[in-house]
Amino acid sequence: MGKIIQFLREARTELIKVVWPSRRETAKMTLLVIIFSLTVALFLGAVDLGLTKLLELVFQ
Repeated sequence: MGKIIQFLREARTELIKVVWPSRRETAKMTLLVIIFSLTVALFLGAVDLGLTKLLELVFQ
């Protein structure tokens, strides 16, 4: 039981040291992740569509 309490105390001490982002920074990073995800999704969708059309031409 003592090791668990020690672990929790150490974890709490480390969490106090964390520099948490502001609400504005969090909103900016969230928007950036959404834009990046949509960009990757569009790119992969375009590649998939292109390869599908290519395979349709080859195997007609």
